[in-house]
Amino acid sequence: MIVAEKPVASPCVSVCALDEDDICTGCQRSIDEIRRWGRMDNPERRQVLLRCHERARQNGLLF
Repeated sequence: MIVAEKPVASPCVSVCALDEDDICTGCQRSIDEIRRWGRMDNPERRQVLLRCHERARQNGLLF
């Protein structure tokens, strides 16, 4: 039997505000990534999460 993989959870933290580069200050996703999240498969969502992590690190939100 094949068990379906659960969808990767959204990184949304309910702090929804876009900066001057159209990146959410809460989750660090771009406006395009936010719009498309519901249609992404898990591998694509994981790539977005990696980019979010890198943006957060670059912005001094993570050490």
